Amino acid sequence: MAQYLTKEQLISLLRLGKSVEQWLSYEDKSEYTILKWLRIDKEKNSMYSVAYCESFDEGNENFLDIYEFSSLNPDEPYGVINTFDSPEEVVDFSIINYKASENKFMSAGMIQDEYRIYLEGR
Repeated sequence: MAQYLTKEQLISLLRLGKSVEQWLSYEDKSEYTILKWLRIDKEKNSMYSVAYCESFDEGNENFLDIYEFSSLNPDEPYGVINTFDSPEEVVDFSIINYKASENKFMSAGMIQDEYRIYLEGR
């Protein structure tokens, strides 16, 4: 099971320059499935960015690296990116615009665990 961050941990990690992620959802289409997630980073200029990603579900129990899956929009291979001045602003934007949950952020690299859970439930 994934280790979710408290709001305080989330803000602290972002201020320290650590990245966080959140699995959002999936959408079944007639011939493929779209995976949706986001990643928040502290940029070199001290701004905070959120990348909203949609990719094709190309994985299985032996291939969980969603970072390697093909982007739904090849013109935005790293997702739709927005930047903000503070960690609070980027988190609030993610909750409002992408329906992220304040209680389901996790440290970067843990999203494969969420993908594994998704696969097990399919």
